[in-house]
Amino acid sequence: MRKSIKVLFCSSEVLPFVKTGGLADVSGSLPIALEKLGVDIRIAMPKYKGIDKKTATIGKNINVHFIENDTYFVRDALYGDRNGDFPDNLDRFAYYSRKTLELLKELNFKPDIIHSNDWQCALIPIYLKNIFIKDEFYKDIKTIFSIHNLAYQGIFSKEGFPRLGLDRGLFNINGLEYYDKINLMKGAIIFSDIVTTVSPTYAKEIQTEEYGCGLNGLLTEHSKKIFGILNGLDYNLWNPAKDKIIAKRYSFSMLRDKYINKINLQNEAGLEVNEDIPLFGLISRLVDQKGLDILAGCLSEMLKRPLQFILLGTGEERYHRIFEEAKRNHPNKVSVTLGYDAVLAQKIYAGSDIFLMPSRYEPCGLGQIISLKYGTVPLVRKTGGLADTIVDVTENPNTGNGFVFTEYSSSALLNTIDRVLSFYSDRIAWKSVIQRGMNADFSWKASAKKYLELYINLTSIKYK
Repeated sequence: MRKSIKVLFCSSEVLPFVKTGGLADVSGSLPIALEKLGVDIRIAMPKYKGIDKKTATIGKNINVHFIENDTYFVRDALYGDRNGDFPDNLDRFAYYSRKTLELLKELNFKPDIIHSNDWQCALIPIYLKNIFIKDEFYKDIKTIFSIHNLAYQGIFSKEGFPRLGLDRGLFNINGLEYYDKINLMKGAIIFSDIVTTVSPTYAKEIQTEEYGCGLNGLLTEHSKKIFGILNGLDYNLWNPAKDKIIAKRYSFSMLRDKYINKINLQNEAGLEVNEDIPLFGLISRLVDQKGLDILAGCLSEMLKRPLQFILLGTGEERYHRIFEEAKRNHPNKVSVTLGYDAVLAQKIYAGSDIFLMPSRYEPCGLGQIISLKYGTVPLVRKTGGLADTIVDVTENPNTGNGFVFTEYSSSALLNTIDRVLSFYSDRIAWKSVIQRGMNADFSWKASAKKYLELYINLTSIKYK
């Protein structure tokens, strides 16, 4: 009889309990996909405000254990408020990390692997290899650390180091010290057995000076243990044939119904109702990382074209002003909603013709994968997970599923928009691109198998 690999999956946010970003989507769906492959997996996360259970269950039988501390976790937000990050975040997630490891012994659950995610969980492999390893119970437990966005590393003042309970000798250039500050992610990279990122291209990019966020040297040094595995999408949640929110459900065999969603979106957004005019959608944080600077740089020229543009997002005030001004100047062709609206987001995926993601960098990205499923053709910059999922239709007419540009500039983006408009006029060719996107499989099934392969290789457990 085969042995099930035992895994503790650690994340600071997990759907359906709490979400601020894509980490929650991954943490709520990857464990379920792994469970289907026979992995004995459990989850540990903080017990935030609004969670009233000590343990819950997702998937078929995945226990989610909540780490309690009302002072640290019962707040209106997860990581910060309008004044910035919470000043005690180091203490909050040090507590979570230590208690998560202690929980294993209380439950008498000894995992083969602890799989931690992002800086909030970075102390778990550090504590395991430097404190808990002295206890026989924790001996031989392997660690995987997943980087979802290298830009957020968990950097804190060195004055907090004594409160971590670690040997003072770990605060040096070969440990957690980073320009005279604490860097939790640096420590996790050093002490984890394997490091993963959320796409193969991003795994390579973070080892370069341009994308390495100051850790490229360290990552290059540890390159043999770095792997890129593309995030998957839960098609039970994101599927226009099952979507109860959109105006009319559809599949590729009923593609005509997609245009009912387009007309509905135009009506709701106050745009001219015109089925034939190409409608560009964007759902994003309004920050430079997402390419908003190069989009703003060509916006006036873009809006001279025969197209419509709908935006949903919030971010830097300067972008709020730029896009609100565009809406005032072009009320029939520009719609701007500042904030986040989950219902409107799904309507944009369903009703738009083209989905914009001109990111400066994008570790994985889910927007382009969702838009493919909804028959909305992605226009992306060639970086990170966007490079791994979108094939340019001009360069590859038989396999292309979107439009891709490489140079990070307003002119390159505008040229690509012009390519889209030219291609859009050929409705037969456009329909074939939609078909490729809707038929693609970016579910968790393939990605979960790759994680399982890492687990097997790391533990040497025979698994059939």
